[in-house]
Amino acid sequence: MDATRVMDWEKVGGGVRRKRIISRLTFTIPSAVLFILVVTAIFAPLLAPYPPDQIALLDRLMPPAFVEGGSTAHLLGTDLIGRDILSRVIYGARISLSVSLLVILITASIGTGLGIISGYLGGRTDAFLMRVTDISLAFPAILIALLFAAILGPSYWTVVLAISLLGWAPYARLIRGEALRLREADFVAQARIIGTSPGRIMVRHIFPNIMNPLIIMATLSVGFVILTEAALSYLGAGIPPPTASWGNMVSDGRNLIDTAWWISLFPGIAIGLVVLSGNFLGDWLRDKMDPRLRQI
Repeated sequence: MDATRVMDWEKVGGGVRRKRIISRLTFTIPSAVLFILVVTAIFAPLLAPYPPDQIALLDRLMPPAFVEGGSTAHLLGTDLIGRDILSRVIYGARISLSVSLLVILITASIGTGLGIISGYLGGRTDAFLMRVTDISLAFPAILIALLFAAILGPSYWTVVLAISLLGWAPYARLIRGEALRLREADFVAQARIIGTSPGRIMVRHIFPNIMNPLIIMATLSVGFVILTEAALSYLGAGIPPPTASWGNMVSDGRNLIDTAWWISLFPGIAIGLVVLSGNFLGDWLRDKMDPRLRQI
């Protein structure tokens, strides 16, 4: 019995260790990828071997250095007009990061404000705001963004506004649920008893207590924003050329995928890595910040 019990404890201990290792990797690897994205975006002029729009027709369609016919002068190859792929991927990180930060700041601010107001005040205010939110969630975001971008014309700010147009709705729905729960809490009831105004209660008592789900939602939104920006640029309604963006680069190589696959492959890998990293990091934060999911 003692030997069996020891073996069972060893199995349990081994399972816990594996979970801890997986948890650490789920945090470490995505964090490292996003950290590299931030560093690359900030120091792009120092890291890029060439200006992103420098044309060298003599070096056009040069394959990556690790492929026959490639050169170490262009580690990831060149595109149809001789622009260095590595340099454009590095500068494209600036576009992806800045668009993500601006869109998340705008959508989180609007959605959080409307969600707290809706959840705390309730009644007709809640019903009206949630119907508007439901309508926003019903529309396909990418099609609305395309329409918005087509009306205003492709530009950096058009992309930011187009993605932000409906991006606030998931925040509003999530925060409204948290506000509904918190308005029945004892500390909120005590604040009402002593005559604290609704605005002060929402700012001083409810908002600080919805930070955990807000941070998780913002982290999970990074991948969506980058993917949407890339999709708009790929469809010609996003960042206009010759500005280096990952979506533009994928679009540039779509007709040459058989002969010059590297033009689309490397920005596509960058998009995939950042999107997956944002999702994995968001899941890790949810598991750690939500006490109902915290197991290790």
